[in-house]
Amino acid sequence: RDSNATYFSVNDLSTGTVGPPVRCSRILLREWSEGGYTPVNDPPQGEVLVSGSNISPGYWKQPEKTAEDFVVIDGVRYFATGDIGEFREDGSLRIIDRKKDLVKLQHGEYVSLAKIETALLNCPLIDNICCYGDSLSSYLIALVVPNKKHLTEMAEQFDISPSSWTDICHNVEIVKEYQRRMEEHAMKNHLLKNELPGKIYLCDEIWTAETGLLTEAMKLKRRLIKEKYEQVIAQLYRDDSYKR
Repeated sequence: RDSNATYFSVNDLSTGTVGPPVRCSRILLREWSEGGYTPVNDPPQGEVLVSGSNISPGYWKQPEKTAEDFVVIDGVRYFATGDIGEFREDGSLRIIDRKKDLVKLQHGEYVSLAKIETALLNCPLIDNICCYGDSLSSYLIALVVPNKKHLTEMAEQFDISPSSWTDICHNVEIVKEYQRRMEEHAMKNHLLKNELPGKIYLCDEIWTAETGLLTEAMKLKRRLIKEKYEQVIAQLYRDDSYKR
């Protein structure tokens, strides 16, 4: 069994940190040069590796997964969390990204899917969103669960009266206007140009834990979402006719 690697005092009212390491833990920030994260940055940054008596020796009966996520450095065994972190001046650790959520695009730049999704989830037009990037493409795409009230109002503003919710979501003019408004929100939230999805797809069903696309904590199940919308993703990258 694993236990906490960091702790937080009940009297500490600071935010944005997971606290310093507990006494039995050792935390190492491993350089990830491709993503630009290195311990020589100011502040020090890198992939969070954790060692100590509180860390499991591996996954139960999963030797391949254990070999993938556990590493030995200078004789010390570490668990590679997949988190990107940075140490603050007070010694506390701040988690700034997930390694698997960082995508390298065609021109070599990395973008953070989680950062983009967090910024766009503040948009009243959006109920949920999952961004996707391909290293062979120069732009991201986004699978979006639109807010039904706002999207219906948008359709009414344009005197568009599709016969069903699915028709509204797939109406080309509505999608173009929706993306334009989404981009306005993104720019106001200081997203960079290469962080703006080049294409979007409006999903006509709600994502829930019951449908298997979200965890019980309402987090995205990226792999399952990608599998479900595999053909949509392929079509978005294949058809450049309406890329903004």
